[in-house]
Amino acid sequence: MAPPGAPLAAGLLFFPGLFLLSRALIRRCCPPGHAEVLAARLVSSVQAVLASTAGYLISSSCQHVIDDQHWLAGVYPEFAVPYFIYDVYAMFLCHRHRGLVKGHEVGSAPSLRASLVSYLRKDLMMVLHHGAMVFACYPVTAFWREGKGDFFLGCLLMAELSTPFVCLGKVLILFHLQHTTLHKLNAVVLLVTFFFCRLILFPYLYWAYGRQRGLSLLGVVPALPPAYNMAAAALMAPQIYWFVLIARGTWRLFSSPPRPRQPP
Repeated sequence: MAPPGAPLAAGLLFFPGLFLLSRALIRRCCPPGHAEVLAARLVSSVQAVLASTAGYLISSSCQHVIDDQHWLAGVYPEFAVPYFIYDVYAMFLCHRHRGLVKGHEVGSAPSLRASLVSYLRKDLMMVLHHGAMVFACYPVTAFWREGKGDFFLGCLLMAELSTPFVCLGKVLILFHLQHTTLHKLNAVVLLVTFFFCRLILFPYLYWAYGRQRGLSLLGVVPALPPAYNMAAAALMAPQIYWFVLIARGTWRLFSSPPRPRQPP
């Protein structure tokens, strides 16, 4: 078992450090603004792979969904806390880069305050999600569970499996490759992984609990304390919102006619 605070300290060093290192390397072949976006997407993808791997190891090792434990369930959430704090800043850098590019095109770059306001207006849901992960989900995971439910935590960590495809889509758009076959294929994979890893996940968790307790899927809801059902609903609500956005984007991608190739 890691010493107290060691995973947190490791996360504080790892995620910002990986961003700074990758940005410095990418700047050698890309413009500075692009380098920040690419570095941020890389860090998000790395975190997603680490979280999904940890989640698989945790959930696959727990035969009893309530009482079985795995050491990663106590380590990885603490390690990941700094990522959600760092990522709020990284998302702002990406947003400001897009604003500066647009401002350059029209001759007037937005101010820092205007960028911050537009960032919160556009990505408020994501900022609130990250805040909830730090100030609500982590305390529940670290202190309130009392070592119970590692299986469920592992399954929730595997929800990050869709994140690399989100990042790849953003990178393709950054390089104006949103009408390529690769972008369309990535959109389909994103839609499928998001649906199974973030929407079907919640009914599956109820089903797994019901199987352990000898309850039907519909019988699980009244058998749980109302706070549990409210927490599950609060976690699932933004996933439904984002899935609708992804589905709409995928539909537009396949339904819109191909854009004519621009002359050189």
